[in-house]
Amino acid sequence: MPKFKYLLSTALIIGPVAPVLAQQPVATQDSALDDTSDTPQLRGTYDDFHKDDAIVVTAPYVKKLDILAGTSVLSGDQLTEDMRGQIGDSLTSLPGISSTSFAPGASRPVLRGFQGPRVRVLTDGLGSLDASNTSVDHAVAIDALTAQRVEVLRGPAVLLFGGDAIGGAVNVIDKRIPRNIPDEAFHLDAVAGYGSAAKDWSMGGSLDVKLTDSLVFHVNGSFRDSDDVNVAGYVLAPELRGDLLAQAAEETEEGHLDEAAELTETANQRGKVANTASRTINAATGLAYIGDGGHIGFSVSYYDTDYGVPTRPGTVHAHDHDHDHEEEGGHDEHGEAPVTIGLEQIRADLRAGVDLGGFFETLNLRAGYSDYEHTEYEGDEVGTVFQVSGIEARAELVQAERNGWRGVIGTQLLARDFNAIGAEAFVPKNSVESISAFTVQEIDLGNFEAELAGRYDKTDISANSINFDRSFDSFSGAIGFAYAPDDTGLKIGVNLSRSERAPSPEELLSNGPHIATQAFEIGNPDFTTEKSWGGELYARWQSEDLQLNATVFANQFDDYIFEAGTGAEEDGLPVYQYFQRDATYYGFEASASYVFARAGGFDFVTDGVADYVRAKIKDGGGPVPRIPPLRLLGGIEAQSDAIDLRAEVEWSDGQDRVAAFETPSDSFTMVNASAIWRPLGKNGGVTLLASANNIFDVNARRHASFTKDYVPLTGRDIRISAKFSF
Repeated sequence: MPKFKYLLSTALIIGPVAPVLAQQPVATQDSALDDTSDTPQLRGTYDDFHKDDAIVVTAPYVKKLDILAGTSVLSGDQLTEDMRGQIGDSLTSLPGISSTSFAPGASRPVLRGFQGPRVRVLTDGLGSLDASNTSVDHAVAIDALTAQRVEVLRGPAVLLFGGDAIGGAVNVIDKRIPRNIPDEAFHLDAVAGYGSAAKDWSMGGSLDVKLTDSLVFHVNGSFRDSDDVNVAGYVLAPELRGDLLAQAAEETEEGHLDEAAELTETANQRGKVANTASRTINAATGLAYIGDGGHIGFSVSYYDTDYGVPTRPGTVHAHDHDHDHEEEGGHDEHGEAPVTIGLEQIRADLRAGVDLGGFFETLNLRAGYSDYEHTEYEGDEVGTVFQVSGIEARAELVQAERNGWRGVIGTQLLARDFNAIGAEAFVPKNSVESISAFTVQEIDLGNFEAELAGRYDKTDISANSINFDRSFDSFSGAIGFAYAPDDTGLKIGVNLSRSERAPSPEELLSNGPHIATQAFEIGNPDFTTEKSWGGELYARWQSEDLQLNATVFANQFDDYIFEAGTGAEEDGLPVYQYFQRDATYYGFEASASYVFARAGGFDFVTDGVADYVRAKIKDGGGPVPRIPPLRLLGGIEAQSDAIDLRAEVEWSDGQDRVAAFETPSDSFTMVNASAIWRPLGKNGGVTLLASANNIFDVNARRHASFTKDYVPLTGRDIRISAKFSF
């Protein structure tokens, strides 16, 4: 791929920064990344009011910019309690968030019903530079175990990160590049835990060493090992189980007793999902120089994971299979060997900033390089190898606040090579190059605020092997107005947006069997850009004892791109094809937290979350596939400096608004409880956590999951963990 022009552009950004940093001291960065407020907080704290100085939105590099309507933050003890092997499964307690839950080793967030390329998953403001957005079975190469903080960003400010992030962005903040100089000679953070449902052992730690008053060295690592996951009841959903039992009856009538017994055994599997074990290792080291006028830091990290990919029962994959034998035996399937994925990523990152002291207060730079490879194995045999190498960089000029006006302008660059090697390379070798310019501006008019955002993306996608070369120009913009009366905790606002995104290479170029998803995937190289008009109305209320947050939203799409089953078969696999039609999304998300009593050193808090999405394809296209149903979650909690006790109930409605060849999902109710003990007090540096999840061992399935019919959610899971900070 001709990366030269992008590398040159990156050099032109880095070039002016380096000598400035070398000539003057470097500015101390804000390190308030953990919620240490004494005020009781809603689980998944909303950062709409910015009244708590401990809450700092780091992702947009504009401190306390009120444009971030609806930003949710997960940090501290709740982050430790909710942490799972993949970031998608760690965020489902927050409003408007579900998960792809493909398998314990592969799960991405679903925001307001959107997934895939419409949700950006970031690490410290840059993309994960992996293959997780190319297919639901691909893991996110971000280690949630050593994360300090996770921010879920919605609203116009998401344009800072991409016009394609229609659903929002998830930004994981860690300390690979240190943000502050420790007060002591060194600072150690460590966490360890165990989960019973999958015999899930995990441990991680980070060490910051103060080399000088302005230089700090960092090293961190983590390890997680889990077995096949335990589930409640039958592994297969009722409809799929019924299909297999019907096939078994037919085989019995035809005298194929061995085949009938095998089908019956598969249909009656209970208690454990085979081939869902995983093992993950992560390590990183970094160095940062932090002074009075700027900062610069580097890091190198390594991520390695191996995980199983459950196979849909009854799927026959026969691209190189003896078809005559298949007709005689009926179930001697190629692909019976378990499919596993081995993934490795080596990544290098840079973060720098310098105080300018003029109209532009600060220049910030962020850059990352990734060398990524994952291999899909069929048993011991190599199936397909996916390779991704990429560079992403962004530079931002942050404006000094003048007469209530503040903002940021910037540019972003991406160069990515993708290659799939093997018999089931369903996407040809391709390259993506993009250059972007963006701005976010806010004007404070007293009780009123006006917010503006704009972005332009130029994206080039090429695949030389099939003579494909297209360029897409995308324009996105947003405007918001907010009103906050004096001396009240009320804030109401409206955001309007127009977003445009280029089709992904997978949507354009897919054409082949994909063993991990057990589907034959077909794209369309003639797709145009996807356009969306969106709007949201929100209201927030915050007082000492009460927090209320409610948002209603809607999106109207022109040329919406989606993947759906066609009912056809190719190479023994069901065909899933990408289509482009108009579509609509609308829904709401709400949350509340109320301190209803105080006694004996405890604050007694009740809280709740509700969210709903409805989406359909126009002109008789029916519902959009895999849309989460109505969900309600409520809890009651006793909070103190030493002990927190919590019980909660989550109810998810059934989903019977399904696309063609998509199965419905049943409703479920799960009950969870947790306890947190700080034996040395709130700031003592030791936290012990215990939780019981899905206490009544309910069989539950997330409708947003591609594998929901044969990978239910985890059954009863007792988890214990310990966190140390010294």
